[in-house]
Order: sequence, then C-alpha cells, then structure tokens
Amino acid sequence: MAEENLHDSPATALDLHSCTHGQLLALMEELGQPAFRAKQIEDWVWSKGVGDPAQMTNLSKALRDALSERVGAAGASELARQVSEDGSRKYLLGFSDGAAVECVGMPSPRKLSVCVSTQAGCAMGCAFCATGRAGLVRSLTAGEIYEQVMHVRNDFNSRVTSVVFMGQGEPFANYDETLKALRKLNDPDALGIGARHLTVSTCGLIPQILKFANEPEQFTLAVSLHSTIQKTRNVLMPGVRRFSLVHLYAALGEYVNKTGRRPTYEYALIGGVNDTEEEIDSLCDFCRGTLCHVNIIQLNEVSGSPFKPSTPEKAQQFVERLARVGVEATIRNSRGADIDAACGQLRQRVR
Repeated sequence: MAEENLHDSPATALDLHSCTHGQLLALMEELGQPAFRAKQIEDWVWSKGVGDPAQMTNLSKALRDALSERVGAAGASELARQVSEDGSRKYLLGFSDGAAVECVGMPSPRKLSVCVSTQAGCAMGCAFCATGRAGLVRSLTAGEIYEQVMHVRNDFNSRVTSVVFMGQGEPFANYDETLKALRKLNDPDALGIGARHLTVSTCGLIPQILKFANEPEQFTLAVSLHSTIQKTRNVLMPGVRRFSLVHLYAALGEYVNKTGRRPTYEYALIGGVNDTEEEIDSLCDFCRGTLCHVNIIQLNEVSGSPFKPSTPEKAQQFVERLARVGVEATIRNSRGADIDAACGQLRQRVR
C-alpha cells in the first residue's frame, strides 16, 4: 500500500488535485477525524471547485486549520481572458511552474461545452496548427485538466454539459492522466458529465486507440484525419508519420467492433492541399462501408501560416460526395475564431 502513504514530511503539502482517496483517509485517521470527512473534502474539491480548506465551511475550524497546514491545491491563475462575438470565452491559465495552457468555454441555449488542453504545447507538429510551433513544454495532470473545466464553469456560473479534449496537446500522448480526468468528469460525485458527452481527439496514435477501445466507459473518440492520402497526411501531420493510414484504418475497425461506437473523423479543409478531387475520392474510399461520422472543418487561419481555408462550396461538395457513399458528414461551425479560440489556433499567448 505504498501508494497510499502520506508524504514523508508534514511540511510537504498533500496536493488535493492529485492525491488518492486512500491518502485522504490516512490523513483523516492521523488527524483523529472520521472517515466521512475525506468525502466532504473531495466534494469541495471536485464538485465545488474549492481547494482552500479555509473555505470548506462544513468542516470544524480546528480541522480547517489543521488541513491548511497539511494540504494544498496548487490552482491555476487566469493570465488572460477574451470574449468572442459569438459568446465563446478563451482563457489562458498559468500554473505554479510557469507552464500555461488555453481552454475555451462555448455556450449555447441550455448547454455549455468546454474545450480543454491536455498538454502545455504539443509535440505533434501539425503543419496547420498554431499550438505545435513552440513544441511541447510538459503534459498536464488530471487535476490540471479538470481544473480548466471548473474554471470555465465558475466563470459562466453554469453547468458544463460536455467537454472536448481538443485543445493544446495530444491527449493520447498523455493517456493515463487524460483517462483519469475523463473518469473524474464522469464521476457522479464530481461533475457527473455523461460519458458520451466527453470526447477525446487524437491525431491517430494507434496503440492508444486500441487501448481506449478496451476501456469500460462509453467515452467518444474523434480522430484528426485531414487527409487519407499518405503523402499528404505525412506533410500535414508529421508527428504521426510512423502510423500508416492502412494500420489506422484497421485500428479504427477494431475499435468499432469492440465498442459498437461511431468514431468521428475531423477533416480541416485546406485550399489546394486536401480539397482536391483525388483527396475527396480517397476520403470516400476510406469511409465507405464503415461506421463513422465526418466533421468537415473550414481551416481556421493562423498568422504566418502558408495554408488558407478552402471554400464553402468545397465543404458542401465534401458533404454531398460522402453522402453518396452512405457516410454522414457535417460542416462544423467553428467557435471563437475572432479571438483565436477555434480549432488549431490555440498558442499560449496573452493576446
């Protein structure tokens, strides 16, 4: 039970965002408190978004004082906040070690969706994406991912109905912490968001896709495809060159067979690059006869990038051609493009 041990020194604070339930129980025993106090503390942290023991008002003052000396919840600080014309809000959150990430809140009638980051920066190096230009700083903990959702929830003062792991970073390159965050968001004792309303987007890391297929929860999978011609995809997505489209196709087939769930393919249309007749024919061949949904995304422009968005007419053509082979496709309405909060635009800057 070594993992349940408290820190060696009382001077070292127990991080409430990363400690286990067992560690909290052990601390309560050490402080002479009943076991149910651990559950009360977890309710403050995960349901109410409170990490300061002084604010945990259903605990005695003596216990709050003792906790203040023994625990912490290294929270993120808001470094910047921008509001889009469409009501979306983008936040730059900073952590105590200097790492920073962006997350986005996207409201609609009776709903609030949050886009979170799983890493500060990204190592995938996708040619059309702003995030990867500065490389990877570090991966986030499950608590840091969860805290982004809480920050947005508190700012909107509204219940979060869905979360998409489509911000900075490759979620499956941080698989364990991503899964912990998914499970905590899904936990009825935390935010209780339905598994099917929690979506993870990957560039196509095949071992993790196969692993994800074996998880018991019904989380949703999205795959950034962007081309089904290998030479084009290699240029656009150099970080996954080692995972061929042939093997990706097989892995996605296995995912569908095991889960019965429909993956979503994300396809950002880039003028003259992946919107040609050859590309659309190839995409139709890749999707024909499979269980999938295709999200057509008008490329969001990034300052300094040579890539430009395709035309709305091309996007509609993709939808119609896919429909002819029995594949459902929609054109995604990008949110927050005017504040660089849309897909591919997050880049950890104040303005």
